[in-house]
Amino acid sequence: MTTVPDLLDFDEMLSAEERATRDRVRAFVEARVRPHIAGWYDEAIFPTELVPELAELGVLGMHLSGYGCAGRSAVEYGLAAMELEAGDSGLRTFVSVQGSLAMSAIHKHGSEEQKQEWLPRMARGEVIGCFGLTEPNSGSDPSSMTTFARRDGDGWVINGAKRWIGLASIAQIAIIWAQTDDGIRGFIVPTDSEGFVARPIAPKLSMRASIQCDITLTDVRLPAEAQLPEARGLRAPFSCLNEARYGIGWGVIGAARDSYATALSYSLTRMQFNQPIASFQLTQQKLVDMAVEIEKAQLLALRLGRLKDAGSLAPHQISVAKLSNTRAAIAIAREARTILGGNGVSGEYSPLRHAANLESVRTYEGTDEIHTLVLGAHITGIPAFRTTTNEGAS
Repeated sequence: MTTVPDLLDFDEMLSAEERATRDRVRAFVEARVRPHIAGWYDEAIFPTELVPELAELGVLGMHLSGYGCAGRSAVEYGLAAMELEAGDSGLRTFVSVQGSLAMSAIHKHGSEEQKQEWLPRMARGEVIGCFGLTEPNSGSDPSSMTTFARRDGDGWVINGAKRWIGLASIAQIAIIWAQTDDGIRGFIVPTDSEGFVARPIAPKLSMRASIQCDITLTDVRLPAEAQLPEARGLRAPFSCLNEARYGIGWGVIGAARDSYATALSYSLTRMQFNQPIASFQLTQQKLVDMAVEIEKAQLLALRLGRLKDAGSLAPHQISVAKLSNTRAAIAIAREARTILGGNGVSGEYSPLRHAANLESVRTYEGTDEIHTLVLGAHITGIPAFRTTTNEGAS
């Protein structure tokens, strides 16, 4: 098991049930992910064989209630995300795309028939979903999307393109967001629909043990019941993105913690000048700085989790954690690599892999710049970008 900094007795702030959930996911990562992740990353393989095991672990849509979902607390979901990302960001991203994006879209905005049809199978890992919002020329400003769904009799025809869509090439359904004559709407699109094509993006320098795709939709025909009836305007997809952003605020701590633990272990055994490098003042300063930042990030994430469980979490508060914790995690991963010296660029050690992954994590679900402007608008009352986008982002 990895060494975990606990300078402030963080565990004492968790219930026995929360600790049990965390420890169960941590044990899974130790047994099923850690021995193989370096190879999966090097070979750019997402381990699809883990999907049934993640379902059995109860982490697919674990924060959703009913329809075969586990109905766990927000704090438990956060702790699970932290442990998964200690293994690799790609693993946490799979759980996030499946549960916080695709399943959440159906749970929040779908009809009762759609929920009954898809959510139980998605919770069991029998159906994988993806979430198609970002486009080749529409990232931080989704209001400018050009994918369009037009009425065709009682049904719909969709044309357009999406980019950087996680899991699309292995998904059975895609939640596609499109412009219509009545504004932005969401649709459940079976990926075997004629005209739907998903191509994995390669090569990648980040998130290599994960799948991101380009999607093209060419005259994709859908029945009327494919539309998510409660999804109207940008607030619908952003309500799902906020679920994912919340999980990221927790997840990146896992990447930071694993980087720290790797550096600490290495520093205690690496001998230079006839003593372990952990005995040197500069190394101890690096370790202390990392441990303190991890503790701060955990406290921030736990505060958000308690607010979310109380039903009082505000979107701008999620931006605080996504922005602050991701920046801290990248800095920790990079600093941990320096303790490893030249060995730190070897796939044998995790910090540089985590640092590369975190460059993607800091970009998706809102860049640093977007979350900074969300917080700036909240502090000053003055949106620094278009009001329509700010409404969606907040």
